[in-house]
Amino acid sequence: MRLPIALVTLVLAAAAILAACRSSRDPLPIELGPAPTGESIVIAGERVYVGTSVVLWSDIGGYDAYKTTAHFGRVTGRPGAPVDGELRYKPGRTDKEGRERVKPRSKDLLALQGAVDMFVVHYDVCGTARQCFKVLHDLRGLSVHFMIDVDGTIYQTMDLADTAWHASQVNWRSVGVELANIGSYAMTDKKGLGTLEDWYPKDADGPYIEFPESLGDPGVRTREFVARPARAERIVGPMQGSLRAQYDYTPEQYDALVRLTAVLCKILPRIQADAPRDDAGRVLTSRMMEEHEARFRGIVGHHHVSEQKQDPGPAFDWEVFLARVNARLQGQ
Repeated sequence: MRLPIALVTLVLAAAAILAACRSSRDPLPIELGPAPTGESIVIAGERVYVGTSVVLWSDIGGYDAYKTTAHFGRVTGRPGAPVDGELRYKPGRTDKEGRERVKPRSKDLLALQGAVDMFVVHYDVCGTARQCFKVLHDLRGLSVHFMIDVDGTIYQTMDLADTAWHASQVNWRSVGVELANIGSYAMTDKKGLGTLEDWYPKDADGPYIEFPESLGDPGVRTREFVARPARAERIVGPMQGSLRAQYDYTPEQYDALVRLTAVLCKILPRIQADAPRDDAGRVLTSRMMEEHEARFRGIVGHHHVSEQKQDPGPAFDWEVFLARVNARLQGQ
């Protein structure tokens, strides 16, 4: 029997209250009743409580992937830029055999639960959610369901019933999120490594993000917010077989991502709270084999489904992130 999302939200809220009573490490300001605005995402047309700052595509200051015109003004003279009237997404969800699994803007949660089994984590190489949407929507004609800015604000650009164009062959079966981060760079890339140092100067408290003047207004919702990586040191690690360097995401981004991921795993239970692993049990740092991808259900980095991609990069703390998601799912 299908349960309406509003009822599922109540169940999640009640479970969260019990969890908050058991632990003071991660208290949750839960309200029973209809999911409150400002802290809820939209799944199959209904609001679902997340418990952190959320800006929807329909909100003032939101980013609307359904728009068929440029958000920041028409782009001219750029090859490949979409023209007015072009979609940046695919309505509904159609599998690789061409079968319609979810109708456009559908409110059929059961159909969505049967279709979606993957959550793809990206970094945007833009540094802010504002710039990310400009590049995706206005310049490239692409889309993603969620963006998480450096202050932890979640921007939802479209309903999960519709297919975002963010990860090629797994678009139809996945939800995507872009984390604001200037990205990772090969250890042989002197210019890229210089970009990292330009973006992350240091003060007495360690590295922090300094947005370049060329970016203009970074659009970070929390005024006077100082964005600092969760780990102060630059992280170096293997991605797709070569070493890359990157600064970590902010604690606020991890907090928001954990909350978002736990809710997605609850509402869309085919998304399991784990990532692809090698025979030794370590999260893969390279693309999955195609047969592994076909049967995998869970959370992936973009690099797991494309050998040309490195995001979310060597700095993304997979084990801590997954442990926190699972603890939240278990009410700890």
